Amino acid sequence: MNEQVKIEELEVGYDVPAAVGMEELEIQTPCLVLDLDALERNIVKMGNFAKQMGVRHRVHGKMHKSVDVALLQERLGNSVGVCCQKVSEAEAFARGGIRDVLVSNQVRHPAKIDRLARIPKLGARAICCVDDIENVLDLSAATNAHETRIECLVEIDCGAGRCGVTTTPDVVAIAEAIDAADGLKFSGLQAYQGAMQHLDNYQDRKAKIDIVVAMVKDSVAALKDKGLSCDIIGGGGTGSYYFEGNSGVFNELQCGSYAFMDADYGRILDADGKRIDQGEWENALFILTSVMSHAKADKAIVDAGLKVQSVDSGLPVIFGRADVEYVECSDEHGVVADPDGVLKINEKLKLVPGHCDPTCNVHDWYVGVRGGKVEVVWPVSARGKAY
Repeated sequence: MNEQVKIEELEVGYDVPAAVGMEELEIQTPCLVLDLDALERNIVKMGNFAKQMGVRHRVHGKMHKSVDVALLQERLGNSVGVCCQKVSEAEAFARGGIRDVLVSNQVRHPAKIDRLARIPKLGARAICCVDDIENVLDLSAATNAHETRIECLVEIDCGAGRCGVTTTPDVVAIAEAIDAADGLKFSGLQAYQGAMQHLDNYQDRKAKIDIVVAMVKDSVAALKDKGLSCDIIGGGGTGSYYFEGNSGVFNELQCGSYAFMDADYGRILDADGKRIDQGEWENALFILTSVMSHAKADKAIVDAGLKVQSVDSGLPVIFGRADVEYVECSDEHGVVADPDGVLKINEKLKLVPGHCDPTCNVHDWYVGVRGGKVEVVWPVSARGKAY
């Protein structure tokens, strides 16, 4: 079952920012608002793309951290499960009814390994990434203790410069160790090129992925020579899924931001040189904010500051407005340039966050709106789960 709580038992404005049936104009700010029509169109579109390319789509739950959104992606987009980055996130999704969960990261601390080994007892397939043979022994010991099984993907560092091994012999050595270990199953490869997802130019992104595909092909061939096959060859993101999906090598995509979109992803260009938020994907996530002061004639102050968003990828963009601009923020305040003085006190603006993932992580609720009315209020199920 999902994580929907009894919203009617909570007090709007104190526990939650809105109630089902409320007019959009009544929503308390600042809060996260989802355009449900746009969200659903994005989900269906990605599901259709994956089907046409003949690959699976494992949605990236670290973006929205929501059981309800993940279940919607299963229902409308035919996703096969979720990937996430932390064991605590994996636990939240498994408890919420997601039955196939990949921690697309290394799990090394004994306590975290122990918790990972318990996830199958929640009824979910548990998968993680490995880039060190020593990790194999620890994972195996935990599964034996709990009489469960963890599936493992060998992670390839294909350009991001973070986790993962860089040579095919290392891939093979770790895969063979996993295959020989009690309680573990070698299930394939993780090859996500995160460093290139936000390169503006389409051809620049393609050039990076060509390198990735060559590395993965070499590893798959070497594993086949050892009698090892890959159920999962995963990677791909919102900025590159069409490359991996059409590569003939990858069989699983791991896109996240496509469902919500943000200002940073929106500016990257497709094959025709068009922004991807102007045709490929729609903005479905907004920070709803209200004007709280207009003491200065040429600028308005809104209630969405640093504490409700991440600005690591730039400031938010005001959706649907060219006459005003979000130009600065401090903890509790956002400064909006309003040269013509058009904004009024309590007027609401929709902000497209610069980076959706860390922005969602600082909120407790999503308010889903359709046709100007609140249709759902969903908890951010794995909010703050970073361990």
